[in-house]
Amino acid sequence: MADYQERPATTTTTVIEKRSGGGMTFAILLLVIVVAVAAFFLVSSETSNDNAVTSAATEVGQAASDVGDAAKDAVDTKGE
Repeated sequence: MADYQERPATTTTTVIEKRSGGGMTFAILLLVIVVAVAAFFLVSSETSNDNAVTSAATEVGQAASDVGDAAKDAVDTKGE
């Protein structure tokens, strides 16, 4: 009879490395886009407000000029 030697059972350990970070990159990119869009609308809104104030000031200046002209005309017609 042949002598059989018992061999130890071989064990294999498989290590699975999961690489993450793709979600974080996406979140940061999304945050940058949101901030850029918000900044665009904020600057656009301020420009619109500035234009509205400039337009109102021009109209007030024109109204004051019209009142001055009307007062001058009233004095001129009263003096005649």
